[in-house]
Amino acid sequence: MALTDLKIRKAKSKEKPYKVYDAHGLFVLIKPNGSKLWRQKYKHLGKERLVTHGSYPDVSLREARAKRDAISAQLESGVDPAVQKRLNQIEAETQARTTFLLVAEEFIQQAYDRELADATMRKKVWHIHTLAEALHHRPVNEITSAEILHLLKKVEHSGRRETAKKLRGTLSGVFRLAIVTLRAENDPTLAVRGALLPVKVTNRAAITDEKAFGQFLCDLEAYTGAGVIKDAILFQILTMARPGEVRGAKQAEFDLEERAWSIPAERTKMRREHIIPLSDQALELVRCNWIDVEGVELIFPSLNSNRKWLSENAFNSAIRRMGYAKEEVTAHGFRATASTILNTRGHDADVIEAALAHQDKNAIRRTYNRATYWEQRVVLMQRWSDIVTKLRAG
Repeated sequence: MALTDLKIRKAKSKEKPYKVYDAHGLFVLIKPNGSKLWRQKYKHLGKERLVTHGSYPDVSLREARAKRDAISAQLESGVDPAVQKRLNQIEAETQARTTFLLVAEEFIQQAYDRELADATMRKKVWHIHTLAEALHHRPVNEITSAEILHLLKKVEHSGRRETAKKLRGTLSGVFRLAIVTLRAENDPTLAVRGALLPVKVTNRAAITDEKAFGQFLCDLEAYTGAGVIKDAILFQILTMARPGEVRGAKQAEFDLEERAWSIPAERTKMRREHIIPLSDQALELVRCNWIDVEGVELIFPSLNSNRKWLSENAFNSAIRRMGYAKEEVTAHGFRATASTILNTRGHDADVIEAALAHQDKNAIRRTYNRATYWEQRVVLMQRWSDIVTKLRAG
């Protein structure tokens, strides 16, 4: 016999739960505490299943029957209501995570998990939390190319063309993550790829005149600041490495017998291992700064702790204290100094490029260079160190 509202209201609780049936599997479960819960039994592919429809009187008899009929319609269509309910739940949870900021936070976490360089991570966080703040609370699937273009042009008009270009790349990474996690259908940054002005290439300030560079080396020798910074700068000059690679140089990366320094891929700009032959002078600097204490890994550690890196500005700050303006010399510029002087003196340009770890666009030649130029690089690095020594001697 079908249920009525009166029958449900009059149903009293008992010591144990019991059921009051309606029709087509719908019933009310009367609990000992007096609560009355809607339940429905059904069969799908020969298996009996149970779904809930809320509690009475929050869900009325008419509403419960409507839900029961909806279940029946799903079954007639071959859909398992329990599975569909779970899918709907997943979709609702997915929709709740669709704001740009929430997807961007996941993107940042993935970048951390990939152990990207600290400098790279700082830029990505800055891009998302500061430059892209206008997008934070927008549904990621509703952001348009016009919005992206407006954001990028605002950065570009401030004179930061390269920042605008890199910001577009970061935003694209967020949208690609949204696509693969089914929270967006397209990447709106693709449509604006060619809308930005080309980046103005500005070379790092560097001394390329041998006499002026010799004076700089004499000034470095006379520098009265921290010895570890002076040695680190000279080591960078001798090895043609990048400042960050020198600041992070660890004892485990050096083979003193083979006279080689292997910079791991995660610490190089091109994200591939770079091995540098050590000249007599460079090897001596490593040995002089080697701290044989357990737990100390760095060759040129911070002044505050031998377990921390020198600060990112340590080299340039020392150069400024030596009296050189940023328009004259930067730590990154020492690579240009070495390249210019060595090329001017007639050394093999391909060997110089290999020593600088520049990425050859030709993959086959790149592999060939790395395989064949080692002996030439050993000679080149010693000759460069000898040039530096002679220039420093005046």
